[in-house]
Amino acid sequence: MKTKILSISLLALLLIGCKKGEYAESAYATADSAAAVSDNVSMAATQSVEGKQFVKTAEVDMEVKDVYDATISIEKQLQSLGGFVTKSRMEAQTLSEDTYNTSDESAILIRKFQNHNRMQVRVPTQKLGEFLDFINDKKVFLNSRIISAEDVTANIKLSKMEAERQSKTSTNISELKAGKDKVNLDDKNMSQANVQKYSDEILADNLKFSTVDIFIQEPKTSVAKIPIINTKNIDNEYKYNFLYDVKNAFVEGFYLIQQLFVFLISIWPIVLIGGLVFYFLRRRKMFVKSEE
Repeated sequence: MKTKILSISLLALLLIGCKKGEYAESAYATADSAAAVSDNVSMAATQSVEGKQFVKTAEVDMEVKDVYDATISIEKQLQSLGGFVTKSRMEAQTLSEDTYNTSDESAILIRKFQNHNRMQVRVPTQKLGEFLDFINDKKVFLNSRIISAEDVTANIKLSKMEAERQSKTSTNISELKAGKDKVNLDDKNMSQANVQKYSDEILADNLKFSTVDIFIQEPKTSVAKIPIINTKNIDNEYKYNFLYDVKNAFVEGFYLIQQLFVFLISIWPIVLIGGLVFYFLRRRKMFVKSEE
C-alpha cells in the first residue's frame, strides 16, 4: 500500500514538473517574441491603452541604397496600406563640377552629386507600426527615428463639453426676444461652434491618420558624365578676327572725323568771337608799334 502511494506521489510530482517546464518555455517564447517586435517598432507606434486615445507622429532620417527606388517602394507600400503622400521633394545636391576637353569641339562635364528626398506621408494609425517596419527594412543606416504618441483623451472630453455648452447657449439664445443683440449673440455662438467643429475634424483626422516625416539620402556620391561643347575652343576661334576688326576701326575712325567736324560747326559762334578778339588784339598791337 505504501509503495502504491509513493508511486502515485512521484508520478504527480513528475507531471507538475513537466507543466512547470512547459510554462517556462512558453514564457521564454513570449518574451523572445516581444523582444523581436520591440527591436523593429517602438511601443509608441503600436501601443493601445484602454480609455486613452493617442495622436501618433513619427520622424525617420536614414540612408538607403537608392533614393529613387526607395521612394517608389515607400509610395507603393503606403498606397497598399490606405495612406497617402502629402509632400515629396527629391533633389540632387551637387558636390563638385569639373569640365574636361576631349577634342576641339567636344568636352565632358563630370558632376559629383548626392540624391536625397524629403517626404511627408499620412498612414492609418493602426498600420503605423507595419509601415515603420517596412521603412526600416529599406535602410542601410539609420540616423534617427522619433516616434511620438500624444495623449489627447482630455482634449476629446473638453471638445464634447464645449459642444454641449454651445448647444445649450443656442437654446437659451432662441428663447430671447428678437432684436439686434439676439442676432449678434446667435452669430457669435455659431462662429464658435464652427471653429469647434473644425478643430474636432482635425483631431479626428489626426487620430485616424498618423503623420510620418521621412528624410532619405544615399550614403555614397554618384557621378554623372555629361557630354557638352568645348566652349573654350569656340571662344578662341571667334575671339579675334583681324580683317573684321580693321574694317571696324576704319569705319569708327571715319565716324570720329565726322563727329569732330560736326562739333566744330556747332561751336562756330565761339570760333567767330575768338577770331575777332584775336584780330583786334593784333591790330591794336600793330598800331602801338607804329606810334613808337
